[in-house]
Amino acid sequence: MKDKIISFLKSALKTLGELWSRLLHKASAKEEEIRKSYWALPPATRARIRLMAICISILMLGIVIGLAVNVNRPVKLEKSDKSLKIEKTGSMELRLQGVELNPDIYIFQTAVKVPVPVELNVPGRLAFNAEKSKVLSARAPGRVERIYAFDGADVSVGSPVVELYSPEFISAQQEFLLSSKMAKVLEENKTMSDLLGDARITQQAAANRMRNLGAGEGEIKSLEKTGKTQPNLVMRSPLEGIVVKRSVEPGSIVNSGDVLVTLANPKELWFLGSVYEQDIRKIQKGQTMILRSQSYPDREFIATANYIAPVIDPETHALLIRCDVENPDGFLRPDMYVNARLKIGDAEAVVVPQSAIVRIREMRYAIIKTAPDTFRRFVVKGYDLDGKRFAVTEGLEPGMQVLTDGAVLLNDRFAKQEE
Repeated sequence: MKDKIISFLKSALKTLGELWSRLLHKASAKEEEIRKSYWALPPATRARIRLMAICISILMLGIVIGLAVNVNRPVKLEKSDKSLKIEKTGSMELRLQGVELNPDIYIFQTAVKVPVPVELNVPGRLAFNAEKSKVLSARAPGRVERIYAFDGADVSVGSPVVELYSPEFISAQQEFLLSSKMAKVLEENKTMSDLLGDARITQQAAANRMRNLGAGEGEIKSLEKTGKTQPNLVMRSPLEGIVVKRSVEPGSIVNSGDVLVTLANPKELWFLGSVYEQDIRKIQKGQTMILRSQSYPDREFIATANYIAPVIDPETHALLIRCDVENPDGFLRPDMYVNARLKIGDAEAVVVPQSAIVRIREMRYAIIKTAPDTFRRFVVKGYDLDGKRFAVTEGLEPGMQVLTDGAVLLNDRFAKQEE
């Protein structure tokens, strides 16, 4: 091939030489005319001609250099003793003849079957316990004078949250004072004892009206004792928790029924999980589940099923299950995604570390040693136990030498041989 290229270039150079001689002969006769024609051209055209001449010169120089320098170097190919066998089942057997794996990197473990729990995985999310949440709403028209607890603030039972100015609350206080005074007068006047019962009923009705508007027992007793009305109504927290959402600002005008704040207890949550149709028969009220979150992989949280939906969700074709979750340390947050595991039985499986499982797309593989220099990779089935261990229910048999550390590295050798 090289000789043909050299022969072709020689003939081409010879032909170019002849053409160049003819061109010089003709050019010498019209040299002055050509020079005048060249300089008569526009500057841009002259620049293009010079650039073309330079490019042709560089191309010719590169061809000459390429012929002069031989870049073909002999490459010594060593015969590989490695071989890969692929079985009909998809399993692969790799032989590394003469290769010794580093025992500090590649660690093998003898497979042993042990009892393991059979668990049902239920994905879901957390939410505030609606039974432990409250909404404070305006019970009469008024104006927001002051806010004591803003978003995220801790509240306890009876602590002030919002202060309202309400003419209806002032009217209710005056009605209570009048009925209280009337009851005292009738109580002192023994001749009108038959009206005392009616006065007591009127006083109790006025007190109930104040309670319905949001007044506490302490405020009612203080009003009866001092006889002085309060200009504003203080809305107090009915539970211990936090302010989840605040719906008003100081100075806002509110009507009866308008939501002021939403309160909830973050230490008592709900887990809302989805159980698929084939697993519905395994779920019952009162069962205990173990929750795990990616935020706290080393922690377990206890949940107790308290509600199973009577109908299937038409969009997801899953059944809603609700569980009570105790969160005393406050690690969990509403709307966090968590996984619940429900123990539904026991089985025997080979338990290996997660590092022993090679995950390729949706498949899981394990690698075993069948001989000092021969290894086999095949599909296994099982499930995660606790995020650190994997229970192999199909594929591994007792006595097999399972690669527990270095499986990913050895799998790369399988992939290279497969290519």
